[in-house]
Amino acid sequence: MAIAVLGGGCFWCLEAVYDRLAGVTAVESGYMGGRVENPTYQQVCGGNSGHVEVIRVTFEPQQISFADLLEVFFATHDPTTLNRQGNDVGDQYRSVIFYESEEQKKEAEKAIAELNAKHVWSNPIVTAVKPAQRFYVAEDYHQTYYANNASEPYCQLVVGPKVKKFEKAFAMRMKT
Repeated sequence: MAIAVLGGGCFWCLEAVYDRLAGVTAVESGYMGGRVENPTYQQVCGGNSGHVEVIRVTFEPQQISFADLLEVFFATHDPTTLNRQGNDVGDQYRSVIFYESEEQKKEAEKAIAELNAKHVWSNPIVTAVKPAQRFYVAEDYHQTYYANNASEPYCQLVVGPKVKKFEKAFAMRMKT
């Protein structure tokens, strides 16, 4: 098993996508990169802790590579907006890859360089690549949030469309 930690805006969106990805055995919503120990959701959302909403993905490298995880990551959020994803604004929603090894760092930097060279987006990627820090698991009600709250307006308007986009683009990589 291996670990990847990704921040791409609201963790509910990323968790809902990665929960459906073959080769992924677990996804946890949480916080990383800040200066407060044991931050609460209110502290993180308020922008006072320095943390980012992230997901910690446990995956089987024999079934899915870190590069494959990054492909999904870049396809399911906007990596060109600094400290913003849609209506979620603040550095707690920044696009970031927290690498667990030098190999992950190199793969992340390579993926960003290749996407920028291909001009996939009209603006350059602003995704930060940072060493992993202590991961704080988010409160229980954030775990599998979309699965448990799909009828909530935010889920219908924001999370659901991202999940549908993922399912269309990555149908062959979904869990059966």
